[in-house]
Amino acid sequence: MEEVRLMKGNEAIAHAAIRYGADGYFGYPITPQSEILETLEAEKPWETTGMVVLQAESEVAAINMVYGGAGTGKRVMTSSSSPGISLKLEGISYIAGADLPCLLINVMRGGPGLGTIQPSQADYFQTVKGGGHGDYRLITLAPSSVQEMADFVVLGFDLAFKYLNPAMILADGMIGQLMEKVILPPFRPRLTDAEIISRYPWAATGKTADRERNVITSLELNPEIMERKNLRFQEKFRAIEAAEVRYEEYLCNDADYILVAFGSSARICQKAIETARANGLKLGMLRPITLWPFPTNAIVNLVERGVKGMLSVELNAGQMVEDVRLAVNGRIKVEHFGRLGGIVFTPDEIVNAVKEKLL
Repeated sequence: MEEVRLMKGNEAIAHAAIRYGADGYFGYPITPQSEILETLEAEKPWETTGMVVLQAESEVAAINMVYGGAGTGKRVMTSSSSPGISLKLEGISYIAGADLPCLLINVMRGGPGLGTIQPSQADYFQTVKGGGHGDYRLITLAPSSVQEMADFVVLGFDLAFKYLNPAMILADGMIGQLMEKVILPPFRPRLTDAEIISRYPWAATGKTADRERNVITSLELNPEIMERKNLRFQEKFRAIEAAEVRYEEYLCNDADYILVAFGSSARICQKAIETARANGLKLGMLRPITLWPFPTNAIVNLVERGVKGMLSVELNAGQMVEDVRLAVNGRIKVEHFGRLGGIVFTPDEIVNAVKEKLL
């Protein structure tokens, strides 16, 4: 049954994973997402659901444990923060190249390098443009509340297994550390080995009575076969783009100008819109929930409705703004506003940016 609790975003991810029936978590501590691992260790799900929780010796080890678990059809996951995700990118690329499902969580901090432990949204490029090497994509969900941190564990796993592709929850330090009420999902049982073999005939579960062993790899030395494999990937990505775009519109119907923002930035934009409208400036907001697939058509529709300009509001130097500009295709003015180094902007700064850049 559903249960209402007060907790941090990071804690909500841990509790949702246990309730989802996840088989394993493999991670390594790094601020500001360490509570995910700490909560899982405190809850001891191995004693109740049988979920494995392991702190690996490094981020590289953790993602390769996920690779192995995913290859057996298990519901496995990992979490980290910006530089830790950078270390995992080779393994993430391998998982994508092997057609395997898993859940990844990045609670972003400021960079580049070790940077700062303060909130940032500077991993947008790293995530939605592939990250590691090769022509692959990560299904990317951007929560803006503690409730969505919990909900997107369920959605992320479901999408990963639907398309046999890694899914990423791309949050930031503010959402990870934010404390709110959350409705936790009901418990669902972990799949038995027999259920895994029945549902996922691709899984490497050993030789069975009715089939030979499955061999899972991202390596293919024959270029013609590798091209066919990549073309199949592109077909899958087009199917995801056609079916899985998610976004939210806020006061867009009569807006003259649109803010485009995700995660914690979207929360601040809501207050900025209230302030602006109280002073006669009609702002609205488009909040991408899936950063990939990106809500391109929703932006096109807003342009066709007659909005005069858009401001991409991000805690970075300007990353998502490129996808907004591609969608707009030069028909209206698109500008970026952000803060760097872990500094979080205020609603008044956003309103002033609209006046300076768009009016």
